[in-house]
Formats: sequence, C-alpha cells, structure tokens
Amino acid sequence: CGFDSHPRHSPMPKLRLPDRSFEWNAQLAYAVGLIATDGCLSSDGRHVIMRSADLQLLHTFKKCLGISNKITETFNDGYAKKRAYRIQPSMVQFYRWLLKIGLTPAKSHTIGAINIPNKYFRDFLRGHLDGDGSITIYQDRYNTYKNPKYIYQRLWLRFISASKKHIEWLQNKVNELTGVDGHRWTSKQKDKKHVSMSVLKFGKRDSIRMLNWMYYEKNIPCLLRKYEKAKPFLAAT
Repeated sequence: CGFDSHPRHSPMPKLRLPDRSFEWNAQLAYAVGLIATDGCLSSDGRHVIMRSADLQLLHTFKKCLGISNKITETFNDGYAKKRAYRIQPSMVQFYRWLLKIGLTPAKSHTIGAINIPNKYFRDFLRGHLDGDGSITIYQDRYNTYKNPKYIYQRLWLRFISASKKHIEWLQNKVNELTGVDGHRWTSKQKDKKHVSMSVLKFGKRDSIRMLNWMYYEKNIPCLLRKYEKAKPFLAAT
C-alpha cells in the first residue's frame, strides 16, 4: 500500500541496446536503396521513416525488413495530387547500423558513398530506382517529316539525387560492376522552391543492359509499376 512504482526522483535507468550488424541479402539491400532515396532517419535516433504514394512499395518495404508497423496516410509536399502514405518503425539498432554504412539524418544534400557489398549492389540500385529514379519510354517522331517510317522507340533510365557526390559515387560503382558509364549532369534550379538535382542517365542500349542486370530474376522486391515498364526489355524474366 502506498508503493510508487514510478518514483519521481529516482527514475529507472534506460538500458542501452547493444550495437549489432545486419546480414546483407537482396531484401535488405533493396530496402536500403529505398531509404537512401525516399526514406529518412528521424533526428530522434530511433525512427526510420519511409513515405510514398505507392502503397505496394510500402508493403514491400515492410516485407523486406520483416516489420509489422501500420502504414498511415500523411501530408504531401503541397504539389503532389496523389495521396501520400508513410511507415515509421522504431528500430534503434537498425538506425545505428544505417549510420555506420553511410546514411544520416537530413541526408538529401550530404549523402555520399554507402558501404554495400558488390554482390547486393544491384538490389540496392533497384531500390534507388524505385525510390527516386525513373524509366522513360516514348516514341520519337522527330524525323517523320523526312520519312513517315522514321519512328524510334526511346528508353531512358535515370537516377537522381540532390547530392552531387552521391551521384558521382553511383556512376563510378555502376561502371565498376557493369562497364556501363552513363551520362551525369546537374539540372538547373527552377526557382527557390526547387533545388538543383544531380542526374545519372543511360541511353537505350545501356538502359536495357542495366534493367536486365537489376531485374535478374522473378519474385525479387520491386515497385510493380516500374517493373511493368522494364518487362518488355527483359530477356531473362
């Protein structure tokens, strides 16, 4: 009787979880690619946040990390017309591990190289593509005034980041592992609301090679709507 289980002047010390390493696999590498682009590390040192307008992408993210946290609707940036969603698991040990491999809070302009095993880099890159990259396919009719038959199918694969050094690292790593170089440039700042972006772009032949390298088998984690764009160019799947 009268026992105070939470004494005000003698708080129980918080137990610090030991640091741990996470074993790399295709699912983890893909999730890291998503976090490096569409995700962020909260400043509280424990929450890993992922936002997307694609619910399927967030469900895949959950599956890759083996978490059961609820996906909730969230605000968008004021420009997006689609609904946005987020998941925010509290994962202290995973958070610390992400710091060790090169991710940081407020990383957009500062992110550089990420310590990823070569074996799983293509899974990371697929996550990077699904987060902020794009696959563009269109019919080029520019020369049809010369001949109505001059219609060409164009294919562009793009990776973007607000950090120039991250895109430089990405280009060098892709070239090291595939021999494909790509073209890198920095877009101009449109106005005060838009920042300059560094872009890594691949033409049709190199894009086909890259897509077959990233989508190397069926049933790997990916954003389905981008996979459907890539599918006509895939030989193995």
